[in-house]
Amino acid sequence: MSSSQPPVVSPAIPSAEYSQHPWIGLVYLGFVFLPMLFSRGNVHLALLASGLACAMFIPLWFRFLRSDTGQRTQVAQIATTALLGYALIPFNPGGNTFVVYSMTMAVAVLPVRLALWLAGGSWILMTLQFLWVLPDARTALGISLAIAVVGGMACTGILMARTRERQQAVLKLSQDEVRRLAALAERERIGRDLHDVLGHTLSLVVLKTQLARRLLQRDTSAAEQQLTELEHAARAALDQVREAVSGIRTTGLVAELAAARLALLSADVQVDIHLESIELPAQIDQAMAMILREAITNVMRHAKAKRVEVRLSAKPQDSGTEWRLQIVDDGVGGAMAKTGHTGFAGFAERMQALGGRWEIDSPSGAGTCLQFIAKQPDGCRNETCT
Repeated sequence: MSSSQPPVVSPAIPSAEYSQHPWIGLVYLGFVFLPMLFSRGNVHLALLASGLACAMFIPLWFRFLRSDTGQRTQVAQIATTALLGYALIPFNPGGNTFVVYSMTMAVAVLPVRLALWLAGGSWILMTLQFLWVLPDARTALGISLAIAVVGGMACTGILMARTRERQQAVLKLSQDEVRRLAALAERERIGRDLHDVLGHTLSLVVLKTQLARRLLQRDTSAAEQQLTELEHAARAALDQVREAVSGIRTTGLVAELAAARLALLSADVQVDIHLESIELPAQIDQAMAMILREAITNVMRHAKAKRVEVRLSAKPQDSGTEWRLQIVDDGVGGAMAKTGHTGFAGFAERMQALGGRWEIDSPSGAGTCLQFIAKQPDGCRNETCT
């Protein structure tokens, strides 16, 4: 045994990001070999035992981070990792690294109360081993306390990450609920419009048809007049139905603003929304909603922003009302220098369909400012304007 080797506290912290980059979590294996640098005795046996322990742990670690690994398997992997540490400590006190790994792995995937009990029990067993392996009890207790501090910090960090993930999941559900309610409200609006249009017109069609049938027997010209009026009523109903259907909106701007706020807050981005008490025409409202969704998606994927400001304003002009949607972030900027930005083509197409324009100011390192300007002609209010 290499009892003269001072153990090194090892901050092994498995976290969610390791699922994408599992090699990152293995850097802490260096702490396994660090005590041997201070050993004055023969370290060949300790080196061999440490190498075997690492060789056994690495595939276990990769399997642990896979999304399809069941909880029972993860519990077995946590126990195996702890046993590797306990088996290695008599040869190399750096085996405490595996015990800290097992503590943080437990906190990462198990119910919190159970994980904390397991982490505490693992630390107590490790302390007892140090008291047995190390000649000085005071040194053993001091090192165990240091490991408790580091392991506690690691477990606290993982618990905070788990809490944040739960909050993000709740916000995501809220965001989906906002869109669902917006779609439901739109369907109800369409139902009311169609009921009003078709209910009145079909009643008129029934009456005209009955009257024309009676008149056919004695007054052909009067019957023809009724049929002509019936045709006009049917054509008018068809036009009204087309108008109602053309106003269908997948998601309104107000609902999309609420969803954007939830999405940004879930990503720890501060949001400032300045929305005037105004109602957009249906076509502009739908286009601006889709533009806002694409712009916020770009911010979350590429901007690395800490703050986003969204502003919607209306400015009366001689030719009509000018609507301006402005989205500003304090991210990395340089958006125009990036290739493969299909969102920009979408912006241009939507604004071209509205007869409007869009502008971008995105100097590198100074954030991005997007502006979308569309005009509402005079005499066009809440209906779809073409």
